[in-house]
Amino acid sequence: MKTTPEFYTVKQLCEGFIWSNEDHKGLNGLGGKLIIQPEYQRNFLYANDNSKLEIAVIESIRNGYPLGVLYFNKIKDDMMEVLDGQQRITSLGRFLSDKFSIMLDGRPYKFSKLPKEMREQIENTQIMAYICTEGTEYEVMKWFTIINMGGIKINKQEERNASYYGSFVTLAKQEFSNKKNSNMAMWQSYIKGSADRQEILECALDWVSHGKIDDYMLEHRNDTNIDELKDHFDDVITWVKGTFEDVNPDMCGLKWGEMYDTYHTNHYDLFELNSKVRELRTDDRINAHRNIYEYVLGGCENDSLLNIRVFDKSQKVILYNRQTIEANEKGVSNCPDCVLEGKVNKTKIWDFKDMEADHIKAWSKGGPTSLDNGQMLCKHHNRAKGNK
Repeated sequence: MKTTPEFYTVKQLCEGFIWSNEDHKGLNGLGGKLIIQPEYQRNFLYANDNSKLEIAVIESIRNGYPLGVLYFNKIKDDMMEVLDGQQRITSLGRFLSDKFSIMLDGRPYKFSKLPKEMREQIENTQIMAYICTEGTEYEVMKWFTIINMGGIKINKQEERNASYYGSFVTLAKQEFSNKKNSNMAMWQSYIKGSADRQEILECALDWVSHGKIDDYMLEHRNDTNIDELKDHFDDVITWVKGTFEDVNPDMCGLKWGEMYDTYHTNHYDLFELNSKVRELRTDDRINAHRNIYEYVLGGCENDSLLNIRVFDKSQKVILYNRQTIEANEKGVSNCPDCVLEGKVNKTKIWDFKDMEADHIKAWSKGGPTSLDNGQMLCKHHNRAKGNK
């Protein structure tokens, strides 16, 4: 792989630039000879709640500060694509197209309204670019990954899109990386992340591949449809929506793909299931409300999911002292289950450190965490009791 330096003015870089609010695609520079956002590139991020970043690009140019080196890959004799610098070039193109303003003397100015000498200074500013030629696809993608380590750090899915770019990635991004998709708001009720940073796409791929995203993308790289990906994603979302009536903030970002795989063939009484969810969400003894959904899907058996507020030390001391006094008076063990079992430990008085607090009526069956519903059991019997 060879690299050679070239210098371009801002005006040259932005020649032929047309901004699209729909998908930010079709961006070109150098009179159509530079593809600013090739398919493997991530979406334009500077204008996504980060207007200060694209304004900073213009302020750097205005003040004569270095804007940083650009990196282009030559794909044929008269065409190049941007490896690094997409965000900066797009910011320049958007400003020269009057898409945003900068402040000057306390007032907002779009490019066309700036004084002539300032417009010329911006347009004539030169920026250096390294041109990559004769590189293999692997070398180009490796370089892309390395040079994108600065700025807004490239994330894992953006790196995958670059590594496996092709027809499959193009179609997948059109569906799951398009923030104009009418389903996006609904999806983001269950999936944490944004379309621009490829996090919705990453989730869809994780679900369909059962966690083996790289293997799946490599296998399907040249597919001309994404039917399997879309169908599986839709199945998971439809199952979640059909199972749980209420959409709560703590549902966002849960491992719905794994729960679908485990539980979607089970049959539930949805009225009872949703009633249980509402009941548990109001229980202040639960510290892990996000796990309520997996808990009820699993039949309310794994109490450890909920990180329940258990008996505190003062309650345990009261229970231990009460049981030990009664046990000594009767000549039996202070563990009720050792007495019932009637074996070698039926008269053993256990030390406090060798006992654990237990709900007489299981918490999952409505038993409160109170002294009236509490007892101390030896560790063996408490752990054998489980959720009975």
